[in-house]
Amino acid sequence: MLAALGFTTIVLFLLLTMTKRVSVLIALVLIPVLTALAGGFGGELGKMILDGLGKVAPTGIMIAFAVLYFSLMIDAGLFDPLIRGILRLAKGDPLRIAVGTAVLTMCVALDGDGASTFLITVSALLPVYRRLGMSPLVLSGVVCLGAGVMNLIPWGGPTARAMAALKLDSSQVFTPVLPAMAAGIVWVLVASYLIGLRERRRLGALPPADVPDERLVGEGPGTQRAPVHPALTVFNLVLTVALLVGLVLQVMPLPVLFVVGFAIALLVNHPTWERQQELLERHGKSVVLVTTMIFAAGVFTGILTGTKMISQMASAFVSVIPDSLGGHLPVLVALTGMPLSLVFTPDAYYFGVLPVLAETVSGFGGAPAEVARAAILGQMTTGFPLSPLTASTFILVGMSGVQLGEHQRFIFKWAFASTLVMTAVALLTGAFSL
Repeated sequence: MLAALGFTTIVLFLLLTMTKRVSVLIALVLIPVLTALAGGFGGELGKMILDGLGKVAPTGIMIAFAVLYFSLMIDAGLFDPLIRGILRLAKGDPLRIAVGTAVLTMCVALDGDGASTFLITVSALLPVYRRLGMSPLVLSGVVCLGAGVMNLIPWGGPTARAMAALKLDSSQVFTPVLPAMAAGIVWVLVASYLIGLRERRRLGALPPADVPDERLVGEGPGTQRAPVHPALTVFNLVLTVALLVGLVLQVMPLPVLFVVGFAIALLVNHPTWERQQELLERHGKSVVLVTTMIFAAGVFTGILTGTKMISQMASAFVSVIPDSLGGHLPVLVALTGMPLSLVFTPDAYYFGVLPVLAETVSGFGGAPAEVARAAILGQMTTGFPLSPLTASTFILVGMSGVQLGEHQRFIFKWAFASTLVMTAVALLTGAFSL
């Protein structure tokens, strides 16, 4: 019954949000509440929701202050040279912008942290997309493709979880899939080229009156500003680099770094109370939009975890695999991992489903490491932010200004194609067998 309730919750959420019947926030909160009540968990509902909110609170705090920090830096013109450089290299061509987005994302994603990858790339590139009139769906889609493939690195979320769950090392899990990862990188560049080509055609087909003027699009409070003193620009650059280095080296918890970094940046860039309040009021809307989604997702995951729906869904999934497919389980894991990222949290999949799958493969004479390799090729939830169960999803869509359902419809086929390409290469190179 719990598994059925869990799958019902996920299906209802996807149907209602992708068809725009209700907002994502309403669906994240009320659908799991209703299914929990239907399952007889009314008395425990408050504790489960508080537990879920507690788990996402550090992420919510980090996002709130990170959005404020990067908004301040955009207003201060820190990213203007980068934006001008990208526009100069792209020569106003959406195709080049899309490919450049993929390259930049894959470079930034080397730190293995999806949240910081999305914060940095979207903050830097969204003004460029606005100036050219490109769809923000292209930005969110290409960024999640690039980050998804790079998330295979051993310190990334999926690979680290797989190694921990099955007590394997990187030479057993990561090294054999290096050729597949290389193929995934090539595919992301091809996909970004095709997406950019389609966007170029779309903008080229617009009537002249509808084509944005690069000099006008995006101009407003953030672009019509007084010149910034060079010393202040140098300070902002040094502070931002120091903050990013601190993120990579994990000098302090991410929320603490962004809280302290924003406070310093605000004091130096806007020393008076009036100017500080003006900035907070100007960007407060963006903070509310992103953080409310994070906390709503905490309600969703808190209920699904607290009611044991997630664990029962994992058991139900494994139980339906027929014995005849046991020998082909690694391929099945790779092909189903991406769609299952919409159903399972990363922790639930890697620590709940994966060990059972590995044990099943062992019973058929296979190696558990093969299942781990297949899982990281298909279940890159942190890199492919499509699932409402993954906090980074709401960071990406919130900062890009797109709806979750639209983002899912736009990029799912490209993300699944990444899995297909890497699975094919993994089979050819012997990372796992058919």
